[in-house]
Amino acid sequence: MDYYSSWLIILITVALSAFFSGIEIAFITASKLRIELKSKQGSFIARILSVYVKEPSRFISTTLVGNNIVLVIYGIFMGAVLEGAIRGILPVSYQNEAVILLVQTFISTAFVLVFGEFLPKILFRSNPDQMLFGFALLFQGFYYLFIPVSRLVEWISVNIIALVTRVRPQKQKSYAFTRLDLDHYITESANMDLEEDADIDAEMFKNALDFDKLKARDCMVPRTEVVAIELEEPIDELYKLFLESGHSKILVYKDSIDNIIGYVHQVDMFKHPKQIKNILIPIIMVTESAPANELLKKFTAERKSIALILDEFGGTAGIVTLEDVIEEIIGDIDDEHDVEELLEKELGNGEYEFSARLEVDYLNENYTLEIPEGDYDTLGGFIISHHEDIPDAGETLTIEHFEITILKKEGARIDEVRLKVLEQEE
Repeated sequence: MDYYSSWLIILITVALSAFFSGIEIAFITASKLRIELKSKQGSFIARILSVYVKEPSRFISTTLVGNNIVLVIYGIFMGAVLEGAIRGILPVSYQNEAVILLVQTFISTAFVLVFGEFLPKILFRSNPDQMLFGFALLFQGFYYLFIPVSRLVEWISVNIIALVTRVRPQKQKSYAFTRLDLDHYITESANMDLEEDADIDAEMFKNALDFDKLKARDCMVPRTEVVAIELEEPIDELYKLFLESGHSKILVYKDSIDNIIGYVHQVDMFKHPKQIKNILIPIIMVTESAPANELLKKFTAERKSIALILDEFGGTAGIVTLEDVIEEIIGDIDDEHDVEELLEKELGNGEYEFSARLEVDYLNENYTLEIPEGDYDTLGGFIISHHEDIPDAGETLTIEHFEITILKKEGARIDEVRLKVLEQEE
């Protein structure tokens, strides 16, 4: 065969090796969930790929057989082409079979590694879904071409394993997608320019995936906003408290709010109780670190919708309602413990007006303020933790890289502040 025909075969085999290497990495990294969804929507290409998702061994064996065949052909022709060139370059004293073979091996291996392995894998990995769908029909052709060989290879492999281990490999069920695939798909969907309803659905699924990481402290109403009554208070005081607060449930404590012993429901007021203890209902108690999904199970098992959150010292940290837990999945639900319209205003030039009850994580995420994290959840907690006492209204403080002015207080609680981001020294 002439010189140019040999190089043509070499280039074709390297291209095919690049194809098999690239399509393999694309199959491994592509979104299996996206393939299944498109298959259900009627995509012909997706239906082809769906077969391989369910039986990945078919896909992998085809790529391995194909790659090995073209590499053998590549080696034969590349060796023949290189031998003449090497003999023409090397000094006569070095022209022995061992040296020529060594140089042939080095050059041919380096060439196929770069152009048949590294570059195609980088290219296919950068956009696996599009590459996999784009070359699916070509791959299907090779699959049918190599069926006899690939099936034979699979049969031999299975029998060798059975012979050595005395255990015949069982055909494992392949899942179309994993939790990681679903999380990746939802993240991609949330970042795409979709309709509002689709954005909401993506966010809901994302919340559901993250739900098992959620703790009770992440969805609780803090103790400063808890409405409670002392056990020995007259029943008339309880009645007034229901009217003033608008809540359907009110906590009951003995001596101190750190000693919550239960709660009362407004519907029980129709029983005309003489004392609060006559209608007292035991309350679920959990720690701040309790998983939210376990708390949801407790709500369901005990048929209750409110729980007391205890801090590390056994005192009251806050409360969590069933609505608060569900909100973490489906979004905001208007409920009686929600605070309406917390102040949140951007004034420009690095100045903001905020409610001190806004969470530090929320402010950092939405305004990139880089407020340091600590043993506090809210902006008010951040201020108090860096100040020796509770500042007065109108007082201006400098904390970290912020200038904070107290705009409004309610009793001993900071309510609203103006925050200015100061320029940080290099």
